[in-house]
Amino acid sequence: MKMKHTAGLALAVTLGLTLPALAEGPVAGEVAEGSLKGKTLTFVSYGGIFQDGQLKALEDFVQKSGVTLLSDGPTENAKIQAQVEAKNVMWDVVDTGDFTPFVHCGTLFEKLDFTKIDISKIPAGQVGPCSVPAMNYAVMFLYNKDKYGDNPPKSWADFFDVEKFPGTRGIPGYADPEGYMVELGLMADGVPKDQMFPADIDRGLNKWRSIRDNLVPWTTGAESQQMMESGEADMVMVWSGRGKAALANGANYVPVWQDWIVVKDQIAIPVGVKDIDASYALINAYLGKHAQEVMAETTSYSPINVDAQPKVDELTASFMTNTPEKQAMAYNQNVEYWVENYETLSAKWAEFVAGN
Repeated sequence: MKMKHTAGLALAVTLGLTLPALAEGPVAGEVAEGSLKGKTLTFVSYGGIFQDGQLKALEDFVQKSGVTLLSDGPTENAKIQAQVEAKNVMWDVVDTGDFTPFVHCGTLFEKLDFTKIDISKIPAGQVGPCSVPAMNYAVMFLYNKDKYGDNPPKSWADFFDVEKFPGTRGIPGYADPEGYMVELGLMADGVPKDQMFPADIDRGLNKWRSIRDNLVPWTTGAESQQMMESGEADMVMVWSGRGKAALANGANYVPVWQDWIVVKDQIAIPVGVKDIDASYALINAYLGKHAQEVMAETTSYSPINVDAQPKVDELTASFMTNTPEKQAMAYNQNVEYWVENYETLSAKWAEFVAGN
């Protein structure tokens, strides 16, 4: 391509022709001045410190583009489906869980046109056909230091060991299914990591059922954080940003990082948005170096722009997942498997969270 362009340029000079400027694609983080003046976009996420940080990361985009940015949430698949089916989509860009844009790609979420957003700064393997990552973070657990003192839990095996480590455990109990819960249950039940698939979903969830009397479900990130700040649960399985926020508010809990689950929310566009180019502009701005630094500095979630270098305090730095030390302890869930088996997982997860 470069040789062809050079040859064409030389010919144009010889003939005295004027060539049009080369077309340039979007650059992550950039938006034309006033390009969205008079337009309104609604950004949807999961609330709390995370959504606050996302909105702060978009402040430069709002100021420069002239757009009016509204905020809504939490993200719910049923609400997205209702809007799409009614052909009255009010949510322009949504932050979803990891599976959703893969399961509903092309039906609830637009297949992305990558000529309209710059994905060159996103780590390899993190972009899907209908979504880009929102950030990187951990699902891990924290324990009450007052409860366990000098003999604390150190692993997920300890999380399941209610005899050696008595007490309550806060865990996710929301409607969207989580494949990693099955994987953790299988590991705790003695299944080697390299022999986990095809997964026995019932066996994995039955391991959780075996400690049901010790479990306290939470349905929002705010609830999980409050469990630590109030001391309601002795161990709490959380999104890392919520763990950091609880510690910042004085919770006397300690994080356990061994086999933390690698998670990255997804940013997607619902099918049928009124102004898809405006939605692309927001996503492209969100992917920028500065926006990702602001997001990381505000939430403790790790940036997905490889050039981002957030300036954070010691506590926030301790919750960043992109260090070599944290990566060495990371556990990557089998997203592809759970996408392929989403319906089965959903049905069995629904039974579990209903208490069956």
